[in-house]
Amino acid sequence: MRVRDEDMGKVTGFLEIDRQVAKYQPASDRIRHFREFTIPMSDPEVQKQAARCMDCGIPYCHGPTGCPVHNQIPDWNDLVYNNNWEAAIQNLHSTNNFPEFTGRVCPAPCEEACTLNLEDAPVAIKTVEQAIADKAYELGFIRPQPATVHTGKKVAVIGSGPAGMAAAQQLGRAGHEVHVYERETKPGGLLRYGIPDFKMEKNFIDRRVEQMKGEGVTFHCGANVGVDVKVEQLLADHDAVLYCGGSETPREAGIPGTDLAGVHDAMPYLVQQNRRVGRENIDSVGWPSDPILAGAKHIVVVGGGDTASDCVGTAFRQGAVKVTQLDIRPQPPEKEDKLAVWPFWATKMRTSSSQAEGAVREFQVATLEFVGEDGVLTGVKCCEVDERRRPVPGTEFVIRADLAFIAIGFRGPFTTSVLKELEGKLTLNTDKRGSTNVVANDRDYKTSVDKFWTAGDVRRGQSLVVWAIREGRQAARAIDEALMGSTVLPN
Repeated sequence: MRVRDEDMGKVTGFLEIDRQVAKYQPASDRIRHFREFTIPMSDPEVQKQAARCMDCGIPYCHGPTGCPVHNQIPDWNDLVYNNNWEAAIQNLHSTNNFPEFTGRVCPAPCEEACTLNLEDAPVAIKTVEQAIADKAYELGFIRPQPATVHTGKKVAVIGSGPAGMAAAQQLGRAGHEVHVYERETKPGGLLRYGIPDFKMEKNFIDRRVEQMKGEGVTFHCGANVGVDVKVEQLLADHDAVLYCGGSETPREAGIPGTDLAGVHDAMPYLVQQNRRVGRENIDSVGWPSDPILAGAKHIVVVGGGDTASDCVGTAFRQGAVKVTQLDIRPQPPEKEDKLAVWPFWATKMRTSSSQAEGAVREFQVATLEFVGEDGVLTGVKCCEVDERRRPVPGTEFVIRADLAFIAIGFRGPFTTSVLKELEGKLTLNTDKRGSTNVVANDRDYKTSVDKFWTAGDVRRGQSLVVWAIREGRQAARAIDEALMGSTVLPN
């Protein structure tokens, strides 16, 4: 659904209205709980922000520069400005199955690509997107959309993260019988177990799961495919199998002392706390189950990305005394050179909400060793590095640490389940950093195994939720076309 150019609303809005985004609870308040802490804007405030989206001729926010799912951002901004929330959610859903997810956790490359970002005042796209989704739920616009015609085809989806959920919803609406197999006790993948509740509460996942059940999708939780459910059996019982297992194996740090008590990979820590908040047992398939708690401790987080930031915010909420975050990269500039990088994602100083809660950030610092006494961590030995990340002699120092979390990324899916069962049959690709992904192109998403497709992080490597949704939607289209000879699912 496209809005004609002549229908575009307040084309001078960007001149008359200042950029505003939703505010946060004060850090001193929000670290006392694990709930979301964003203070929603009123409808009129959201509409004013939507009115800032001008008729810019070439909307780079659409993608692929700005939005992997190609959201029609100017269109739904105009619909919000004109108070047509139902048409806005219909437009948004035409490209994005789960805008309430991306409106909360996406880093918003669309805003980086906004024409108004040339003046450091982009349209508040992410804020408007979340508002559309939340308003749609409030007004009852999000309901099951079951297929009216059933194809008789049966599809299995392995994994219920954003790629698996998006694919399952699309395939179910195309009329196929869809079964989703999830290793954990509830659907959502790392959306549920990796992203902290203070960034996205899990009732949003639950609502989508209920919608999908109403559309005929069947969820099988506690089903570890490749271990207690065999891939070969799924292939025999289904017309197509889509593997959306994510990228969960932590990248090896290669730092001496990782065997000390108190040194952990980031994901077991985050998964445990999410399970606590969800009132689940902290035991989880594939992750260590000994309790990891930061209360009254000095914490060091190694890594500068989103996962590291999530560890920072979680540690503060558990009552950490001090949290230090180590980043081997130089401290980026406060402002980027617009003419050199726009409309692409810029390297510049960014402070996450978790970091703003009191983290000490050390840049251009390498982690040399985890040090301890009697097998227990007591500190992290570091040094400064030069522009080529080589240690600078004489700059060594030790940071006190009772717990240290390694958050330097992931190198591929778990190798103990699906990959193990299909060893020798499934073509894999290992890059120069040691990441191993399942080989399939981004047109038909077919693997080297007959009837077996793949999408999301397991194919492209660790990436954004919005990219996973994009891949799940595209893979669903490819499967539908392969099964039926043609498809009406969007590209």
